[in-house]
Amino acid sequence: MSTDPREVEAGADWGQRVLWALGLLAVLVVAVIGASATVPRWWAHRIGDQVDGSITQGTALGLVYGFVFTLLPIVAIVLILRWRRTWKTILVALTIGVLVALPNLMTLSIVLGTGNAAHAGDRTLDVDAPAFRGASLVGAIAAGALLAFIGYLLWSRDRAHSHASRVRKELEDAKSLPAERPPPDSSG
Repeated sequence: MSTDPREVEAGADWGQRVLWALGLLAVLVVAVIGASATVPRWWAHRIGDQVDGSITQGTALGLVYGFVFTLLPIVAIVLILRWRRTWKTILVALTIGVLVALPNLMTLSIVLGTGNAAHAGDRTLDVDAPAFRGASLVGAIAAGALLAFIGYLLWSRDRAHSHASRVRKELEDAKSLPAERPPPDSSG
């Protein structure tokens, strides 16, 4: 057994890390259970208050929420990860992405949820926010399509630039070779 103070300190550090991780996991589990019992109902009432039973408002608000709260988290994650890619920045990027996407995630918890709060939120959206859920899905799909289109444009631009530089290099190589003389004419 080693009595090196650095090894003893490192062992204690891992023990503390495990305890912190278990404590945070327990807090997270309790928070998720509490949120699943209250958030869907609360969110449905907030959306219902904004839409106030209007199909037009439900459609418009759903499109905006779906589009904005899909586009912004993805853009934020991509920009942060282009800046730096350490495990801490990945964790920060994902946290920011989830926080910005919360409106869509709360709507999704109503649509896919199986608990009493999700069913109550579903009924509330049916009455107070008609067309919100469907329009939110359409907005999210539109944001995904826009991001895919932008990604395709960036990819094709990079491909065109690399092709152009390859052709330029081939042209420069061809210019640097000595000019070949045509064979003498043997017809004379």
